[in-house]
Amino acid sequence: MSFNDGANIGSGKASRRGRTGVAVGGGGALVVIGLFVLSQFLGIDLTGLVGGGGTGGGSGSSASQELDQCQTGADANANLDCLVKGTAAALDAYWVGEYPTLNAGAYSSPAGGVQLFSDSTNTGCGSASSAVGPFYCPADQNIYLDTAFFAELRDRFGASGGQLAQMYVIAHEWGHHIQKLDGVISRASDGDTGPGSNTIRVELQADCYAGSWVGSASTVPDSNGVPFLKPVTQTQIKDALSAASAVGDDRIQGASGQVRPETWTHGSSDQRQRWFLSGLHGGATACDTFGVSVDAL
Repeated sequence: MSFNDGANIGSGKASRRGRTGVAVGGGGALVVIGLFVLSQFLGIDLTGLVGGGGTGGGSGSSASQELDQCQTGADANANLDCLVKGTAAALDAYWVGEYPTLNAGAYSSPAGGVQLFSDSTNTGCGSASSAVGPFYCPADQNIYLDTAFFAELRDRFGASGGQLAQMYVIAHEWGHHIQKLDGVISRASDGDTGPGSNTIRVELQADCYAGSWVGSASTVPDSNGVPFLKPVTQTQIKDALSAASAVGDDRIQGASGQVRPETWTHGSSDQRQRWFLSGLHGGATACDTFGVSVDAL
């Protein structure tokens, strides 16, 4: 899915942070990801358990650099940072109209939008390195992303790549912000893992919300009435599904030789694809992952 060249993406909430010198290491990426997921739900920074640590207050971060060079859809098609900013603008515009369908009150965008960083950063949820992967921090309502993850998604996890695969990652994290606004994250913060757990239901709902945005994205206009994005193609949808599959718990664990469903935090590859498609075809109101049985997840 690509942007219309003349689309105005100047409203997109995205900026790039300088390096902090904070590092989270040891234990392997899966351990770090698992600890950070629990950190988000419990409101406690657990990443220090695997080295490096942090204070959880976000102190020490370098000043953010606004992406003022990113103003048009043509910029988004040509530059990765601008793609992130454009995606943020398109997501914000979409959820302004879609959020009321969830009967969850007034919509507000993530406080700082998408915060791009390299190697490591401090957040309201604690310190994090690139090993954590993209994440949403409920404490400060920011999305954090090291864009090097997109290459890792392709090269390490075997996703096909493409712009929509990258946008899917951002849209998934934006879905967590929607869950923050409507109280899902606080209601589901029991820290349980495995099939049927609230942790997995939260993640699959975010996949569904990402799909709902993709299904309507080409109809959402910018401030001048120009649609942000061109109509999505089947090839692009396959790219997004490839990304969703690549980060399924079974696929990630299978690469290390041992699949343990009781430890899953995000759902299987099949589940992630199915819920993305549910949102794609049914919109945000089709994303009630908490209202179905374990077998239907």
